Amino acid sequence: MNYSKVNNIVGWICFLIATLTYVLTLEPSASFWDCGEFIASAFRMQVVHQPGAPLFLMIQRFFSIFAGGDLTRIAYWMNVGSAVSSGATILFLFWTITALAKKTIVKAGEELTTGKLISIMGAGAVGALAYTFSDSFWFSAVESEVYAQSSLFTAIVFWAILKWEAHADEPRADRWLLFIAYIMGLSIGIHLLNLLTIPALAFVYYFRRTEKATTGGIFKTLIVGILILAVIQYGIIQYLVSFGAYFDLFFVNTLGLGFGTGVLFFAILLIGALVWGIRYSIQHQKKLLNLGLLSAVLIIFGYASFSMIIIRAKADPNLNNSAPKDAFSFLSYLNREQYGDRPLLYGPNYNSERTGVAEGGKTIWRKGKDKYEVAGKKTDYEYNNNTLLPRMYSDDARHADFYKEWMHLDDSKNPNLVDNIGFLASYQIGYMYMRYFFWNFVGRQNDEQGQGSGFEGEWISGIKPIDSWLRGDQSHLPPSTVDNKAYNRFYFLPLIMGIIGALWHFKRNQKDAGVVGLLFFFTGIAIVLYLNQKPLEPRERDYAYVGSFYAFAIWIGLGTLALKEWVFKKVSPTAGAIGATVIGLLAAPVIMAEQGWDDHNRSTKLVPHDIALDYLQSCAPNAILFTYGDNDTYPLWYIQEVENVRPDIRIVNLSLFDTDWYINGLRQKQNESAPLPITMKPEQYVQGERDVMPYDDYKLAGNIELKNVVDLLLSNNDGDKVAMQDGSKSNFLPTKNLKITVDPQQVISTGTVPAADASKITTEMAWKFNKGYVTKGTLAMFDILAHNNWKRPIYFASTVPSDQYNGLDKYLYSEGLALRLLPLKADTTASDDKPEQLNTPVLYNNVMNKFKWGNMKTAKYLDPQSSDDTFIFTNIFSSLTSSLIKEGKIDEAKKVVDKYFAVMPTDKFFGIRTVVVKFYMAENLYKLGETARANDIFEKSGDYISKELNYLADISQSKGLTGSQNIQTGLYYLDRMIKTSKAAGQDKLSEKLQKTFNSLEGRLSIFFPQQGPQ
Repeated sequence: MNYSKVNNIVGWICFLIATLTYVLTLEPSASFWDCGEFIASAFRMQVVHQPGAPLFLMIQRFFSIFAGGDLTRIAYWMNVGSAVSSGATILFLFWTITALAKKTIVKAGEELTTGKLISIMGAGAVGALAYTFSDSFWFSAVESEVYAQSSLFTAIVFWAILKWEAHADEPRADRWLLFIAYIMGLSIGIHLLNLLTIPALAFVYYFRRTEKATTGGIFKTLIVGILILAVIQYGIIQYLVSFGAYFDLFFVNTLGLGFGTGVLFFAILLIGALVWGIRYSIQHQKKLLNLGLLSAVLIIFGYASFSMIIIRAKADPNLNNSAPKDAFSFLSYLNREQYGDRPLLYGPNYNSERTGVAEGGKTIWRKGKDKYEVAGKKTDYEYNNNTLLPRMYSDDARHADFYKEWMHLDDSKNPNLVDNIGFLASYQIGYMYMRYFFWNFVGRQNDEQGQGSGFEGEWISGIKPIDSWLRGDQSHLPPSTVDNKAYNRFYFLPLIMGIIGALWHFKRNQKDAGVVGLLFFFTGIAIVLYLNQKPLEPRERDYAYVGSFYAFAIWIGLGTLALKEWVFKKVSPTAGAIGATVIGLLAAPVIMAEQGWDDHNRSTKLVPHDIALDYLQSCAPNAILFTYGDNDTYPLWYIQEVENVRPDIRIVNLSLFDTDWYINGLRQKQNESAPLPITMKPEQYVQGERDVMPYDDYKLAGNIELKNVVDLLLSNNDGDKVAMQDGSKSNFLPTKNLKITVDPQQVISTGTVPAADASKITTEMAWKFNKGYVTKGTLAMFDILAHNNWKRPIYFASTVPSDQYNGLDKYLYSEGLALRLLPLKADTTASDDKPEQLNTPVLYNNVMNKFKWGNMKTAKYLDPQSSDDTFIFTNIFSSLTSSLIKEGKIDEAKKVVDKYFAVMPTDKFFGIRTVVVKFYMAENLYKLGETARANDIFEKSGDYISKELNYLADISQSKGLTGSQNIQTGLYYLDRMIKTSKAAGQDKLSEKLQKTFNSLEGRLSIFFPQQGPQ
């Protein structure tokens, strides 16, 4: 049969297998993290966080058309877009592997035998399907994120360079190189991962165009490849825009012309230069120059997708991150200046001290009314104790503690180059890359996030002697591992296949193997070096390295050729090819699919969707809802912008509140939400104005009216400012003791508090501000609080860190997933164990009639973020039940309990902290006479604690890994269960729990002599 025909048919079969897999397991609505923002922005063509992904948004907008106008299906079809893109990645991976395999085992002019054809197709299928079912790639394939399309463009580019190589001697073969340039330009509008293939592509070009490779030539090719990468990354992506911005600065500020004239002139100049250069290269037969200039033009053409960002930013959509409307704001957007800098080659350690400010900092420009204005200078601090390759650089107290613990450093130690390289090798590469690599090709312990503890989120093989040697005694694995659907054991088989394939490839074709190795390095370790990752990330970051896993999958595929050649050499070529393919399929894709299906199957999970709905349903009409993180903001943006749920609510993200562009958006009408009551004028909070204002205690008596404080902070009178160290003057906060005078009648008339509760209303809300400075965002919040007059309900999402309440804690009442600001007389009871304040009637109605539960009880798989939400909801149920019992509403309390058992996964534990929330629910069950249910919770909790803590004792004895926080929590609540069950008359259960406690205390006292209840 014709090779090309077979190659196409088998490739498309792999595409169908992969795409069907992803469609069957994809999430039916928005996922957590960035997905909600991407879906909302793609649907309404809005501006996402820096540095943007305009082409991704446009492609996803196309897939939304298949929803046929059903707003609830938009997210599903965008997820299908990722599934199809991922399936196409597998198709191009298959063709890449077969091209490399054919090139290696079939010599020029040699006849292609049936055995070799089967071997080549088998290699392609094994490698492509192994990547199909790899953990990290599968994760991104079933949600609307950039990584699926980014992987597709990377696969196309690597496949295309092999196509060029195969046809390099034919006329017009360089069109493949121009195709690659255009695809790379387009890929910039999705993600920059694609650019990391450039060094590998350079070597393909070098090896094809040179008759004999030399050491010098190889070294020069590496340098050229890295230079081309740098030219695109910095020269085209950043400096083209930078030149345009500074041309505009000159034309506007010096020549007095309008905004944009300098950019237009620079564009004409650039186009003219490129046209002249291309004509020159043609006239003088400069082939390489012509190829380079045409490639640059095509990259710029592809890069032009970013024009969508500026066009849509000027339209002021609801989601308009950074509002990049002009040259300088667009430049800042592309440079990700919002996220700050990190040292790469030279800089401070975590304990280096600031010694001053570097002179000549970069001027920050902002667009004014008629000219560009100076918004300040970028502050570059000078430090002592600098070092080469600073990997331990963050001075955040949590990070500093982690560095010291991880590297066993004492407080007096100033880390040197050796220490930093040690951290790079052990943590950034060993833990934050190799751990992920092994997840994909060796096995995974569970889906709990690993933070370096040694007993969560680790890789694991399933071969207990090896796992015990590396991880500590694994003979009694705990429920958090064996009951976790991400407990995947591959027994090293995919890794072994890949290593065999790599060894065989280097033996048979060093040049191609080196190219794949270079791709593996630049999309893996090179990213580690460039990102210089800090510890304690909010989520696992394995998705950043999928390009590296892609390269390794090539070797997994080639491993089948090694098996045929080394293991099946004594049988017929056809039988050997079939046997090697079967073994390869069983050793990699089959076991990976069987083990990974259950923890990648999100088809029945609706937690992000429903929790977003519940956040909004927690709020009264026309509310202002303060959020903070990704997962309490992006799903809300999605459900409001796409499904049009509660368009009356204004979502205010406190993480963005310190920026002028975000405050500008809040001053506009959005959806059905009126502008927020912000009285500040734009010139009072523009970038560079009132960014941070100090607290200077003026010893003022009593609490000061918040309106007066806001007026002082906004005053332009020099007498209302304090002198700063640099000689400038700044507004300041003269006291932390603040108040808002309350008109009870106004509070009742706006429906904030029912008339029946008029006696509970305070006439003065007094509180103490909890920070030593006021940021622009805090000032904006003060402005809203001072001028809202209770016309709009104000809420904080329950996941907002308490320090962001700005001291208002005692006036916040839970109504579900949001805490409502209410002017009620504060509870002055001094108690460290003071219960959460609830607005019980509203919370009861929300829980019983409004909230949805994301299929938590029946979902085939709950990811870590969703399981965290079971913790939050269990706490809500428990708190509401407790409040109803205190109010004597026993029938309502029992209905809440029944609802809890109907909608929550009550038989599942998601870590030790699940025991905590279940304990409080069991306490309420005893009070309600639900003894059997309470006993069941305590029995299962006791058994869970016993298994978890015995496992920790095992690995403590064998490896010295303690997990002390889990041990303390487990013993503490086990002791409370003993006392609670005994008080409820459940002596038999209490005695059983006591035996468990005594056994655990005996084992753990060796390691934690001070732990455990007395």
